Amino acid sequence: MTEPLLLRLAARGERLTVGALPWVAPVYRAMPQVADVIEFPFAHGGLQFKARRGIARQMEGQFDAAYVLPNSLKSALLPFLASIPKRIGYLGEARIGLLTHRLKNPKNKPPMVAFYSALSGEAGFESDRPQLHIPDAHIDDSLASLGLTRGAYAVFAPGSEYGPAKRWPAAHYAELAIQLAMPVVLLGSGKEAGLCEEIASAAKNCLNLAGKTPLTQAIHVLAASKIIVSNDSGLMHVAAALGVPQVAIFGSSSPLHTPPLSDKAAVLWLKSDAAYQPPLDCSPCFERECPLGHTRCLNDISAAQVLAAMPL
Repeated sequence: MTEPLLLRLAARGERLTVGALPWVAPVYRAMPQVADVIEFPFAHGGLQFKARRGIARQMEGQFDAAYVLPNSLKSALLPFLASIPKRIGYLGEARIGLLTHRLKNPKNKPPMVAFYSALSGEAGFESDRPQLHIPDAHIDDSLASLGLTRGAYAVFAPGSEYGPAKRWPAAHYAELAIQLAMPVVLLGSGKEAGLCEEIASAAKNCLNLAGKTPLTQAIHVLAASKIIVSNDSGLMHVAAALGVPQVAIFGSSSPLHTPPLSDKAAVLWLKSDAAYQPPLDCSPCFERECPLGHTRCLNDISAAQVLAAMPL
């Protein structure tokens, strides 16, 4: 979702280095406008001041500007410690002294692509759409190593790092897989291997690659697939940026906020279904787990509905 911002910055002559955590760095390497990627060795949570200060010292004097994309204090700390002259970001978490150019956070949740693109200071970003570019030779190498044939399989991405309120039930994924007349490749992180194995055990046409491929290879598998079915997740956005046909299933989150920006994407969200009763007044709650304990927003989306939405 940050790709259109980077495209705008590169188009006006800025040479781009992206600082990213290792699990997302391969996505930025698939963006031609990015000249370099620095992998930050930060663990989740905690300020880790000593580590940030050490990296900041190495970066000092190398950059003219820093675009701070997350809204956290710690993300703004490193550019400040590196004495980067121009530091642009949104207000949040007492960052006034850390940023030199500050945008006010919108009162309502805007589409995230527009939210990031606004950091460029330019207008007309409402139509921005992410794009990723993978060389065919890299894709072919990955497929050969896994014994897969381009366009001959579907991908399911049943996980979501955020929590269960964004995950369509595993039993529904298995039911859908059984109805497909093609193999299904299950992608996800090591944390989602058990979830994917539950699906693979119920549907014998599934190949579980969750936790077995690096992200770069998973992106290659996704790029060569016939279609992907996923929750609102990172792989959903990667599929949209690759132009892969997809069905995106939303529960606790909103496609008005984080939609898959692709002409080949179909979105299922019961909140917007006038025929669904009783209405989901609780949606979107943006919670990790259903506060009401029923998760109707996902449980009540059937495999038949997803199958009907698939452009096969």
